Amino acid sequence: MVVGLLIAVPLSGAFAFPAKKGDKPCMDCHKLDNKDAEGIIKKVVPNATVKNVKMSPVKGVWQIEFEAGEGKRGAFGLDFSKKYLVQFASVEDVVKQQKPQKVDASKIPLIDAITVGAATAKNKVIVFTDPDCPFCRQLHTIMKQVVAKRSDVSFALIMNPLPMHKDSPKKAQTILCTKSVDILDDAFAGKTVPEPAATCTAEAVERSKKLANALEFSGTPTLVRDDGLVLSGFLPEEKLIDWIDKKQ
Repeated sequence: MVVGLLIAVPLSGAFAFPAKKGDKPCMDCHKLDNKDAEGIIKKVVPNATVKNVKMSPVKGVWQIEFEAGEGKRGAFGLDFSKKYLVQFASVEDVVKQQKPQKVDASKIPLIDAITVGAATAKNKVIVFTDPDCPFCRQLHTIMKQVVAKRSDVSFALIMNPLPMHKDSPKKAQTILCTKSVDILDDAFAGKTVPEPAATCTAEAVERSKKLANALEFSGTPTLVRDDGLVLSGFLPEEKLIDWIDKKQ
């Protein structure tokens, strides 16, 4: 999926599916065209283009298939009331997500990373992040609190602007070209960030995005500990320190 949501869909028997012979097919009463579906999906994924709308295997739910640029595809379910979205996931995918993910942290190139904390810190955490991701902004504040307490901890930030954040690639481009911690902090504080200089290309941003894709990191923030354990999302300060210290 292009985005990760925890949105519930009420699945009850009240959606007028054919229960006996002679009942009308649901599509006769419940209709949703691509244009209407796109208007709804754009509230969640602004650059989405709906490609197909059909009935899902789940009763009372349409399946909306869309593209979100750069070859990214996704699908949402939408209930007949048009009020609730749900993500589709196979049992295999859900089981896979429950297993701790590990990667080889030593093989993650840090040429385009920006360090928060001491570069010589013993405990280095790699963070794939997006300046317009609200959870990344919360994590950014927490990271600064952690390094203020722990000189042995540092975070190597790799920019991974997500497709739904239209201004994020330019901000990431400026951050990577300037390598300025002040601009980095301003971006994650929601302040205005200068446009990339004329000599500043998007090559570093594209490298970082390809790296995230190669690691199958589809969301932000995503953290990688020195032993390769992956954490999706963020933790409060004390719990994050415990995770870094391998206490959880």
